Order: sequence, then C-alpha cells, then structure tokens
Amino acid sequence: MALSRIWSAFILIAITVAAFKCFFVVAQDDIFSRMVSGTSKDASAYYSEGSPASYGYATEDSFHKRAAFYSYERKKNPKDLKDCQFFITDNPDSDTARLIRSKDSLSLVKIFTYGQISNRFQKPVDGIFATCKNAVDFCIGLIGIMALFMGFMSIAEKAGGVRFLSRIVGPFFSKLFPEIPKNHPATGHMMMNFSANLMGLDNAATPFGIKAMESLQELNPDKTRASNSQLMFLCLHASGLTLIPVSIIAARVAIRDPYLAKNPTDIFIPCMIATFAATVAAMMIVSYKQKIRVFQPVILAWIAGISAIIAGLVLYIAQLNTGGVNFFSSKLSNGIILLIFLLIVLGGLYKKINIFDAFVEGAKGGFEVAIRIIPYLVGMLVAISMLRTSGTFDVVLEGLRNLFAAMGMDTRFIDGMPTALIKPLSGSGARGMMVDTMKAYGPDSFAGRLACILQGSSDTTFYIIAVYFGAVNVKNSRYAVGAMLLADLVGIITAVILCYLFFGYAV
Repeated sequence: MALSRIWSAFILIAITVAAFKCFFVVAQDDIFSRMVSGTSKDASAYYSEGSPASYGYATEDSFHKRAAFYSYERKKNPKDLKDCQFFITDNPDSDTARLIRSKDSLSLVKIFTYGQISNRFQKPVDGIFATCKNAVDFCIGLIGIMALFMGFMSIAEKAGGVRFLSRIVGPFFSKLFPEIPKNHPATGHMMMNFSANLMGLDNAATPFGIKAMESLQELNPDKTRASNSQLMFLCLHASGLTLIPVSIIAARVAIRDPYLAKNPTDIFIPCMIATFAATVAAMMIVSYKQKIRVFQPVILAWIAGISAIIAGLVLYIAQLNTGGVNFFSSKLSNGIILLIFLLIVLGGLYKKINIFDAFVEGAKGGFEVAIRIIPYLVGMLVAISMLRTSGTFDVVLEGLRNLFAAMGMDTRFIDGMPTALIKPLSGSGARGMMVDTMKAYGPDSFAGRLACILQGSSDTTFYIIAVYFGAVNVKNSRYAVGAMLLADLVGIITAVILCYLFFGYAV
C-alpha cells in the first residue's frame, strides 16, 4: 500500500507541476508534449542576437555554454532561422523578431528573451512513450544475463555450494534473519548477492538477488506481503555497499580537457565511507523495526571484520596511482566473476552432477523472471520519467537553495544534489547527472566531487523495489520504501559532510 501511494503521488505531483508551468510560466507551453513523447536525444536549435548581460549572463559565451549544457544548438547564420525552434533576443520588437512574425515560413520559430528561454533549461529525458519502450528493452536485454547467472546458480545448488556458503555465514545471518532455518539455501543466495554488490558486479548482483528473493519467498507465509527477512535483505542490498566504485572512477578518468580530473581516484575513500554508513544505517533501521538486537558479539565481530577489510583496501589503494587503481579494480571485478564460474564448475565435477543439464534447468528461470518484472518496471519508470520531465526536481533544488541561503549556510552542495535526488529513482539517470555535473562545474570542483560521492553512497531504491518484489509477486512492501529512503538520507548527509571535510576548499 505504501508503494502504491508513493507511485500515485509521483504521478499527481508531476502532472500538477507540469500544469502550473504550462499555464503560468513563459516558454513552457510545450511541456505536456515533452512529458509524453519527448526523448533524451531531443535537441533544440536556436539563433540569438543582442546581449544577455541584463538577464544575468556575464557574456554571450556564458549563455551559449549554459544553453549547450541543456542540449541547445546554436546557429550562427540568420539564414538558418528556418531550421530553428527558437529565436532568442534582448529585444522582442527587433527587426529580426518582426521578420519572423511576418513570414509564414518562420511561423514555427518561437521568440523569447534570454530570461524567458532560461525557464526551459532542463536536460532532455525520455518521456512516457520512450520510457515504456526502454523498460521493455531493458528486461529483454536482462534475459541473457539472468539466464547465465541463474544457470550457474542452479549448478551451485545441486553441487552443494550454496549450502556450504550458508554454513559459513550462518552464525551472522541467523542473528539478522532469525526467521530463516539453519543452513537454508536463501542464506547462500543472499551472501552471493552481497558479495557481487561488494565487488561492484552489477550484472551478477541482480540475478543472485532475485534468486535470494525467490528462496525467501518459499519461507514467506503470506506470499503477497513482504516478510521480515525479505525487508532486511532488500534494505541491506539497496544501501549499495561497494568496496571499489569502479564506474565512478572510470567516469572521472573519461572526462577530458578542459575538464580533466587531476586525481580521478580522490573520491575513493569518501565513497567507501558514505556507502558503509548507509549500509549500517539500513541495518540499524530494519533491526529497530524488527526488534533485532544488533549489539551482539557475532554481529559486532562481522561488522568489525568488514570494517578491517575496508580499511586494509583503503590503505592499499592509497598507495596506487590512477592507472594502478583502474588496473586493480578491473582485474578484481572481472576476476571475481571468472573465479565464481570456475569454483561452481569444479564443485559440479567433484559432486559428479550433470553440469550442463543443471545449467539449462536454472537458465530457463531467467527468461521467466525477466518477463515477469516488465509491468512492475514499466509502471515505476513511467512515474519517475514524469517527475523528471515535469521539472519537479528543479523546483525542489531551487527551494533547498533558497532555504539554506536564508539560513546563512554554504549552498555549493546544492549543485551536486541532482545526482542524489535521481539516484533512488534511476541508476542510469543518476550516472548521467553525475557526468553532466562534472562537465558543467569540472570534475575537481566541489559540486563535481560531491556528485561522484553521492553516486556511490547508495543504490536505486525504487528500481530495486520494482524489480525484486515484482519478481516474486509481492504486493505489500510494508515499510521497505521508508527504511530504504531513510538509509539513503543517511548516505546523502554523510556524503555532503565528507565532501566538505575532504574537498571543502574546492571551488
């Protein structure tokens, strides 16, 4: 019910904001069409004349740079007006403006001042139709990955590898998941998911996680209502604990002149601390709701052990240069996948099972799961798309900026916050926003570094809820959304504080 209300709220808020903009904000009269049929590849061509100085732009170049950031393409020749969507000027009654109004061939060109066109500045994103197509394409593309890893999981189960893993982590998981019987396969499935997440193996984490949810669903007495174990598992998974933020470091390396990052790995330690704080917060929140005592020797020992591993990795990574970090992280992440496959096959051979038949049997389930989650993913992604295309995030950010400015606080962190707002909703959207922030402000700017730390501080909450609960047909998610978002908030606050501690000097 909670998820249903949030989903409804997303749609209602998005349409309300869009309606206000359409009827009361200049240059937003086409917002409805962008919400429905727009795409992330949309670009707008414009021709401009006059000075934007009186509209808050120091120079014409500063205006054109900002317009280019929002996918506006400048035409420098007046003859190209017929190919433009907008004519931008400091004088709406100029000769060029009158010419546009008088010619039928230029009737589609809209005339705005520099101030008015700024109301439209928003990164183009996929509208409802494109989002529906992308959601289905994503699920179809997921079939192969799901089939591969669920096939290997089937081999591991028949060879006894999952039960072996369950015995190793059993003492710890028995405290956090008291409803799971001793040595139940669900424990091993969850551990494989956490391990894949820890190493940044996104492709492996999802199939392992869905398999864990299916195992937990077998123990669930009410198949339509999330169990305590499922809630604990998903909240820990959504906190996104990752040892090495491979994709973030890679994005910082990929940014080239004039945006070249001097040290692409300098966000490594803040990212790790922020995501660890979010994970501990998730565990504490769910433990409080489920009345689990977290200050037990076994739990504390495991947390201390994980902390020691993280500290050791930090010390090792700190000694490497950028090339060394990239080589190490790539070798570690890809090597882990190959090691998993090797151990599973060796285990199957040792147990003398029919390995290929076991693989095929498990792989069949990958297709079924990928198809099953389509309606859940379409529904969630459409609501998220409407929030983004309506400009709701811009309204929230501007409100936050004004609030903190009125309190006399530094507002530089607001420029990095779009990544934090989008991350619970869309992983790819947040990644794009992180890159855009680095390009707009520079990867070594305060906003650029903060966007990177925020990207690594948590996972995509609503995507996880839609996919994982959808895979097992759970309708009542109980307090999953609230707990996950609260853990996300802890990660965001920690990320902002760490960015000020590590990079407060950055412009």
